[in-house]
Amino acid sequence: MISWAHIRSSSWAYPTAVLSLYGFFANSRVAEPFITPYLIGPHKNISEEVVTNYLFPIWTYSYLAFLFPVFLLTDFLRHKPLIIMQGLFLIHEYILLCFVPGLPAMTVLQINYAVVTATEVAYLSYIYSVIPLEHFQRATGYVRGAMLSGYTFGAGMGQILISLAGVDYYFINVVTLGVVSMAFLISFWLPMPQKSLFFKGKRTTLPLKVQVQVGGPLGQEGPKEPVMYEDEAGSGTAKMENDSAGCAAWCSRENVVTAGHLLWQSFRESYSSRHLIYWSLWWALATAGYMQVFNYIQLMWDHIEPSAVSSIYNGGVEAACCVVGAAAAFSVGHVRVTWAVWGELALGMFSAVATGAVFVMALTSSIWVCYACYVLFKSCYMLLITITAFQIATNLSMECYALTFGINTFVALALQTVITFIVVDEAVLGLDIVTQFLIYGGYYGVISVLFLVRGIYSACANYRNHERKEQEGGAEVTFVERF
Repeated sequence: MISWAHIRSSSWAYPTAVLSLYGFFANSRVAEPFITPYLIGPHKNISEEVVTNYLFPIWTYSYLAFLFPVFLLTDFLRHKPLIIMQGLFLIHEYILLCFVPGLPAMTVLQINYAVVTATEVAYLSYIYSVIPLEHFQRATGYVRGAMLSGYTFGAGMGQILISLAGVDYYFINVVTLGVVSMAFLISFWLPMPQKSLFFKGKRTTLPLKVQVQVGGPLGQEGPKEPVMYEDEAGSGTAKMENDSAGCAAWCSRENVVTAGHLLWQSFRESYSSRHLIYWSLWWALATAGYMQVFNYIQLMWDHIEPSAVSSIYNGGVEAACCVVGAAAAFSVGHVRVTWAVWGELALGMFSAVATGAVFVMALTSSIWVCYACYVLFKSCYMLLITITAFQIATNLSMECYALTFGINTFVALALQTVITFIVVDEAVLGLDIVTQFLIYGGYYGVISVLFLVRGIYSACANYRNHERKEQEGGAEVTFVERF
């Protein structure tokens, strides 16, 4: 049996175990699938129009503002402080939901939640800065699995508490506050990484030489000469001077210039291939549409079947999405397909399925049909984003993949911000939820057409190249036989 001491002594098991534990509790947000009914219900008493056209857009705009600075700070501060900050902001989020009334507090809540989502990059990239390269694949599986398991557990637990125990929305927010507080405490157990991807300077304490007079046991004469030891902790003024020197080196102009140069090199390498550009384009376009559907689906469910007068199953649906989506994503590694050839066609085909699902969600009057289409839509996205991430990661270094992840997410968020501003924001169109989903369906339809055309072209080009090689091979054989 593996002991905790053995895990702590391992170069990768301990940080992976602690991060996975943090990820499980941080994502076990029992109340999250029921946030819209809570806001528009008697507890907060905010109208559906205000939630749709005013509150939710604030999160999108704030997320865009925070994402790139947080991405750079994550690498500069070496991940752990940002993970601790995420845990702290999660606590603040549920304190606002539980104890602070009024629209201004809910406005602050959206900004707070933008910080939480922006700092997810620290959670997802932390593990690569503390473990050896040969353990990346296993650690990634554990960390992402813990994140998904936590979300599934939280959504399922929320549904059980509401449907079977009859617990009020307020109390499931209190339960969630306790759960995320556990995540915050666990974050302090994480080891501090000693390296960054782009900021290569080392902020380490310089060893201090300490002179110690060593003697024998009491009453015996020890050696006369002093013995020199190195003490990394140091004390007093010397320690402060060393810390200041290390911090100054870390924040030096040379280190920042080096980081900028590495970022530019990684950017050029990441987008030097047309193949990678196509995959990144789908990532950005599809993620923007997915986030819009994900953000506003609870409002669509409440429109079809109001939560004030009927039973809702938001948590059960989200839990089912996680299970089905995880199974679809897991199957990618076990299906023998040349994704470099057929991947773009798969992007187009499954995007077309997602398009149909969004249109049905907009037009149906049955909550169960809407639930089923949402599960189908989310499963398609999770399947395709797994294929896309795999295709990009296999062709890039870790630095380039991290930068590509950040840039693609930023572009997706910028597109989402444009869509939100035009379609949702009350300052522009401020459309109702059904019209919004019709537009999201059309948006995904454009994506599916683009990649179906591109996928068919790539498949035909590959077939022609294959035939040409076979003909060239046959001609060589004929030439050899004649002579």
